[in-house]
Amino acid sequence: MAETPSSTIVSTKQERIAMLARQMPMVALTSLSHHIDMEWMKEALLRTRADGATGVDGVTCEEYVRNLEVNLQGLLDRAKTGRYRAPPVRRVHIPKGERGSETRPIGIPTFEDKLLQRAVLMVLEPVYEQDFRKCSYGFRPGRSAHGALESLWSQFMKMEGGWLIEVDIRKFFDTLDHTHLQDLLRQRVRDGVLLRLIGKWLNAGVLEGGSITHPDTGTPQGGVISPLLANVYLHEVLDKWFEDEVVPRLKGRAFLVRYADDFVIGFEREDDARRVMAVLPKRFGKYGLTLHPAKTRLIPFSRPGKGGPGAPTPGAFDFLGFTHYWAKSRRGYWVIKQKTAKGRFSRGLRRIAEWCRGHRHWPIKEQHRILTWKLRGHFSYFGITGNADALARFREEVQRIWQKWLGRRSQRGMTWERFHALLGRYPLPPPVAIHSKLRLAANH
Repeated sequence: MAETPSSTIVSTKQERIAMLARQMPMVALTSLSHHIDMEWMKEALLRTRADGATGVDGVTCEEYVRNLEVNLQGLLDRAKTGRYRAPPVRRVHIPKGERGSETRPIGIPTFEDKLLQRAVLMVLEPVYEQDFRKCSYGFRPGRSAHGALESLWSQFMKMEGGWLIEVDIRKFFDTLDHTHLQDLLRQRVRDGVLLRLIGKWLNAGVLEGGSITHPDTGTPQGGVISPLLANVYLHEVLDKWFEDEVVPRLKGRAFLVRYADDFVIGFEREDDARRVMAVLPKRFGKYGLTLHPAKTRLIPFSRPGKGGPGAPTPGAFDFLGFTHYWAKSRRGYWVIKQKTAKGRFSRGLRRIAEWCRGHRHWPIKEQHRILTWKLRGHFSYFGITGNADALARFREEVQRIWQKWLGRRSQRGMTWERFHALLGRYPLPPPVAIHSKLRLAANH
């Protein structure tokens, strides 16, 4: 996206905010909201998705921008004077898990609310980026899930494996404690306008099934500001505590890799891992959070043969959509490999099948365009070194699904001979390791 005058102005202001936060690391900043002006709001608009789902008022981006100057000025005035009323979020449920029987609630704010949340996020992000630790990868500028995966791989490879705690926080976004969160925010930010707005968003309520509820805990997944609030919370509950208080007391090496509320902790020594495993529930309980007893587990993960006779067989674990396991490299060395997790593989195919079923009467050219886009999206995430087999199988299964539903268009059906001829005209993209370690090395 080409740089606009508003983006240049905002970038300069954000650099000043970041510099101030670096120079005053232990100080709560009291004057930040004055940076939010009309230029700031226009930049927030550019950074807000125009095609997102509508909130409780049904207003789209297209409708909002028809009277943009008036709407932005009115929103800015209400936000600064305290007259802004945060509307409830519209709750929808999306499939979660391998079989799709579980769902995850997502809150959809109004477009105006998304815009204002984006403006506040643009102020707070430069502050907290000075405080957040390197172990945190979720929803941060310049960081990604692939960075988290690479960090996990490289640190365990250096240790030749060890022990791993796989953690599941039970309904984190629904149980995040408002009082604790606001106390944590005040440690770094004491700007009345910003704190008042965040308080209104936390208490805005949820519209579902025609009725509005006002939960005492939680921040809706789907809100623009929610990922930052989650990171602020877990920075204090986990990241800072682990690095500053836990690691210095351990006998061996250890590391933490966190992506939002999804995290794992690796240890060189079993005794260290068991000690931390024992205190984790108490630590999270102090902040109103509960660990899932069945899904939080200690896993042996040393390189095969490292511990000698009697050493536990290394297990496997899932993290960020990948199964991590030990296997032999082409040269015969033990290495950690990562492949698409079974649940994510099945869920991806199920969604493709649902789409093909619902759109089987579309023109072939249009079906091909959408399936190409979906496959490239899959490859852009799961296309990592060592995952070629899973990528190829996924593409083959997509072809099989497409052939099946094209065959339901008419009584003639779609033989494999006809389908392969069709693929000659409309080929699906080949599997590509977008995040290949070899490609990355060649570019540096």
